[in-house]
Amino acid sequence: MFNKILIANRGEIACRVIKSARKMGIATVAIYSDADRQALHVQMADEAIHIGPSPANQSYIVIDKVMQAIRDSGAQAVHPGYGFLSENSKFAAALEAEGVAFVGPPKGAIEAMGDKITSKKIAQEAGVSTVPGYMGLIEDADEAVKISNDIGYPVMLKASAGGGGKGMRIAWNDEEAREGFQSSKNEAANSFGDDRIFIEKFVTQPRHIEIQVLCDSHGNGVYLGERECSIQRRNQKVVEEAPSPFLDDATRKAMGEQAVALAQAVGYTSAGTVEFIVDGDKNFYFLEMNTRLQVEHPVTELITGVDLVEQMIRVANGEKLPFAQDDITLNGWAIENRLYAEDPYRGFLPSIGRLTRYRPPEEVADAEHVVRNDTGVYEGGEISMYYDPMIAKLCTWAPTREDAIERMRVALDSFEVEGIGHNLPFLSAVMDHPIFVAGDMTTAFIEEQYPDGFGGVELPDADLQRIAAACAAMHRVAEIRRTRVSGRMDNHERKVGTDWVVNLQGQRIETTIAADPQGSTVRFADGSEMRVTSDWTPGDQLAHVMIDGAPLVLKVGKIVGGFRIRSRGADLRVHVRTPRQAELAALMPEKLPPDTSRMLLCPMPGLIVKIDVEAGDEVQEGQALCTVEAMKMENILRAERKGTVSKINAAAGDSLAVDDVILEFE
Repeated sequence: MFNKILIANRGEIACRVIKSARKMGIATVAIYSDADRQALHVQMADEAIHIGPSPANQSYIVIDKVMQAIRDSGAQAVHPGYGFLSENSKFAAALEAEGVAFVGPPKGAIEAMGDKITSKKIAQEAGVSTVPGYMGLIEDADEAVKISNDIGYPVMLKASAGGGGKGMRIAWNDEEAREGFQSSKNEAANSFGDDRIFIEKFVTQPRHIEIQVLCDSHGNGVYLGERECSIQRRNQKVVEEAPSPFLDDATRKAMGEQAVALAQAVGYTSAGTVEFIVDGDKNFYFLEMNTRLQVEHPVTELITGVDLVEQMIRVANGEKLPFAQDDITLNGWAIENRLYAEDPYRGFLPSIGRLTRYRPPEEVADAEHVVRNDTGVYEGGEISMYYDPMIAKLCTWAPTREDAIERMRVALDSFEVEGIGHNLPFLSAVMDHPIFVAGDMTTAFIEEQYPDGFGGVELPDADLQRIAAACAAMHRVAEIRRTRVSGRMDNHERKVGTDWVVNLQGQRIETTIAADPQGSTVRFADGSEMRVTSDWTPGDQLAHVMIDGAPLVLKVGKIVGGFRIRSRGADLRVHVRTPRQAELAALMPEKLPPDTSRMLLCPMPGLIVKIDVEAGDEVQEGQALCTVEAMKMENILRAERKGTVSKINAAAGDSLAVDDVILEFE
């Protein structure tokens, strides 16, 4: 076995590989850029080597620099993680020439599966079901229209070298096929330097389901079930689960056998994933093969008990797989939620900054449930603008899908993240969405259910009543403490009352509290009661409460006269008052938010690249006003309506925070 492995990656996946290597008794080497000098993977590894400036194209993906780090460290093998150099055949070839083992597939398999046209032809020859389409060279828009008619609308025009949603267009008629061909061709040329386009049937009601395969260099190959990855935003997976709630045993077996056949057709070794698109009738079609470890691999590990990273290392060391297909069993259900540094209330724009608070839920692993958090950050660390904004992958496992979802809800509510924008509220909303709960989602779930973006969650009355009961009991505890600190309790000048009015989400809920040493019984105006128990004390930012024996987890912040409560994707201002205070508060005028309609506000922390207008300019709806760069992505801000620029408050090169005023209008 290897004595030392270098991990050619960063963040949570580097930390993940270190954990398996450590378990196997293998020393690890981390590489890091300027921005990652204090990163978690650097702290976890046995040794670390600096490889350059912060931008990835000057550090992590410069093959010569990584190769020099390998030589300097004496590492015998390299695990590439995912992204960066993981599917780069030139890197695999460089390692081979150096006599260093690549913890991944042979360079020929990477090349064959890296081109969408080539991979589809190989898949067809291997007997894998593929989407009807045309793989040849398409000369012009006229030919694209003719091919589209032969296949039958709707069709998908795709860049052969594409990825990440670039160079893709859906056409429902001749005009859209003509326009889409040219747009896809231009976008592909600009993004990948390769303008080849192919056309295939667009599958309606599609689900994205992928098969995990594992092959050794001795001709053995197995599939380890499937993962459902249909909940995506702009072709980026957000929630994954294993197994799929949609597949039956026969379809799973057919997909698995075809996936292994494809892997063996290209001489594949190591872990890999064959992605399929599946329609409403369980017809499945090959999409692509990822020749690396997938981001969502933990859910497969949780339902199979197989450590995929360990097996990748053993295969790279020339070992045979320790199991056959009949040995693979799927146990229970696992769900993964990707926690991103992006603001769901602002169109999921990236958010950067320091994690002033980062407290994941406690990790658990027993026969009843598992909570697992794969992360590469820590409290006090910084989310950099240079890399992918993923903070963590939160996973839960339970014997049934219903239990796994409920465990995930509690885990999300228990996850404390402050200092940056993040998508925890959105993930909580998805876990409660009836379509997800029913398992009936397609890849259009987010687009269809949140067409205007995510604006927060309106909780149902039953949830509001539980939160009201908890807050009334918590407020009473806070009042007792306050009066004791002031000394008024000792002097019998004032006792804490039993009647409280709770206002939240536009509702007024009257409560009466009967407290005892074990907890409180909260009675409502209609005579119903709830039993509340908790060990929460004032100042705690997380409250674990039991309501009639059922758990409720609340993130708690202090506001005047009550709490800021975050739970199940909702962000609530909860006021708890005496009946007289509530009566007076109802007479107070509502404070209106400031009018920002004549301002252009910066929607994210970022750098002003350029200002496209000057004071006095008249602008039209949709006109570009300025460009803001964040996470190495340029975002063009446009005029929402016709107007005249009265003042410019920023210039190219300025670093702005969220809601800083860039322009003002008359």
